Amino acid sequence: MARQVTSRDADDTLQISIVRRILRKPVAGICLVYLVGVIGACCAAPVLAPDNPLAQNLSAVEQGPSWTHLLGTDELGRDVLSRLLYGGRPTLLGAAEAVVVAIVLGVVLGISSGYLGGWFDRIIGRALVDVGLSVPMIIILLTVLIVFDESMTAGMIAFGVLASMGVLRVVRSATLAAREELYVSAARVSGLSGARIVIRHIFPAVTGPIIVQATILGSTALVVQGGLSYLGLGAPPPAPTWGGMIEEAQQLIIGDSWLLVPAGLALGLSVVALGLLGDAIRDASQERWSVRGQPVVTRHLTRAHGPAVADPVPAPAPADGLLVVRNLTISMAAPDGDLPIVRDLSFQIAAGEVLGVIGESGCGKTLTVLSLLGLLPKGIYVSAGDAFLAGQPLSLAPPARGHLSNGIGMIFQEPVPSLDPVYTVGSQLSEVVRIKLRVSRSEARRQAVDLLRLVHLDEPEQVASSYPYQLSGGMAQRVSIARALAGDPILLMADEPTTALDVSVQAEILDLLSSLTDERGMGMLLVTHDWGVLADMCERALVLYAGELVETGTVASLWAHPRHPYTARLIKANPYFATPGAALTTISGVVPEPGNRPAGCAFADRCELASDDCRSHSIPLIASHTEGGFHRCLHSERIAPISK
Repeated sequence: MARQVTSRDADDTLQISIVRRILRKPVAGICLVYLVGVIGACCAAPVLAPDNPLAQNLSAVEQGPSWTHLLGTDELGRDVLSRLLYGGRPTLLGAAEAVVVAIVLGVVLGISSGYLGGWFDRIIGRALVDVGLSVPMIIILLTVLIVFDESMTAGMIAFGVLASMGVLRVVRSATLAAREELYVSAARVSGLSGARIVIRHIFPAVTGPIIVQATILGSTALVVQGGLSYLGLGAPPPAPTWGGMIEEAQQLIIGDSWLLVPAGLALGLSVVALGLLGDAIRDASQERWSVRGQPVVTRHLTRAHGPAVADPVPAPAPADGLLVVRNLTISMAAPDGDLPIVRDLSFQIAAGEVLGVIGESGCGKTLTVLSLLGLLPKGIYVSAGDAFLAGQPLSLAPPARGHLSNGIGMIFQEPVPSLDPVYTVGSQLSEVVRIKLRVSRSEARRQAVDLLRLVHLDEPEQVASSYPYQLSGGMAQRVSIARALAGDPILLMADEPTTALDVSVQAEILDLLSSLTDERGMGMLLVTHDWGVLADMCERALVLYAGELVETGTVASLWAHPRHPYTARLIKANPYFATPGAALTTISGVVPEPGNRPAGCAFADRCELASDDCRSHSIPLIASHTEGGFHRCLHSERIAPISK
């Protein structure tokens, strides 16, 4: 089996905690030590301060640093070090109050707005963010301070509320990007609730922007708090604050410039340290799941380039299918109304059957699968039709949740992006097992390892402890299959499950899927563009073109004698029919866009058999000679059997 080989240093780096990675950055270590030291010293001011910060000594005014007064004295003979330690307490506390308020409001509303979307997003974006960002902050702060009798707590809370609008906008943008990640879609298919998806998969993905915003806000809040104290607002004299000490020092700057140094340096260094530390934390958190090393495939298998041609074996569609889809129409919003993308599609899958769907890109294959999972992209929706799974209606309206608990598992085309990079493989599988089977953590972990063993992964315990980037493509796809099986589904959806894999491991994945469907009696809807995969896995197939079913029947009959020109051209474009030294056969033209579809046959402009009748009206499904087969072509008798 294919295994990934990574450098020893990369594996060792993963084992190092995020704190140690931060400390390994010299600048970050210095900033962290400084900030911890300042905060700790201010908190311990009653113990560390050499004198009472309010005690005056007029016989020792404006003295420079000495062993008696390490930072000197001010114009009233008060110890500057004592005032600096005590003054940092309200300064740092005010900045912390603002940051906490801004981050809590911004993160909660930003993630909610980005993840939920719709009317909630519009209200937050237009009625809250736009108004909040347009309000002059200084006027609001001064008004709050006047109304609340110069309460710095009220002022910093107001600052936090206003600053949360910027955090909200940044977090919302990051959430919108994270929501479209394949591993989030996989989590929805796995039946995770919206709250759990947000906590487990969305929030970790947006922690980087949140940390950066928190440090920027912390720096800004320190400046704002210091500025307000400098203006004489907040704690009244003689209570010390860093801003107040700067204001006092500037009055004596001509006679004694030293007094400006302690408070000014403390405030300035704190602002710079927060910014540098935020950058370091962001970089360290990204390094946690950054890709290192490249997979090395050590086993190679070969597979036939085309299906083995055999006599057509009639295989009628089941009367009572495991999955029944009737008149499915998928549309997108347009100025003139619904614009159909997939039109009037009906099919059935029996228990234990693998039904293939083939066609060019843009023909509606993936949208069909996503519609059955409630995962259609924004602006695209099911406008007509219904579906039944094991006789029970299947909801086609987003957001569809719990499909795995309803018996559907999904295998995505891209295996690694479908796994959350933040968590180990075992953690992600255990999460699904616990949700579905309501078992303890230890039992869920055991079953997760069993699932990895089921999909023929060597050393499943080690794989369970690995992060997705440590897996090769074939291993990651096996993990995706294991996750799809975690809820004991009766139907699998597989969207080109071997396209992203090295050709040497494609056959292994196909063999695994075939054996699992046979052993468990599951049905499968397999989307592919490869006739070899279709022949290896499927008895029947649907051929889609421009969102419309143009032909269906057994794979053997489609391959031997297609009844639609598009099917014949697809088969001829297979490299199996290539002549050495000659150019590959291609289909001229492109698939028409939904808004530019012709009134008649959608393939007419690319078809050499097309006539005026083909372009004048839509072509209904016509029964083929083979039992259970249908096609949409008026000239099917003119299509010659395929031969090589």
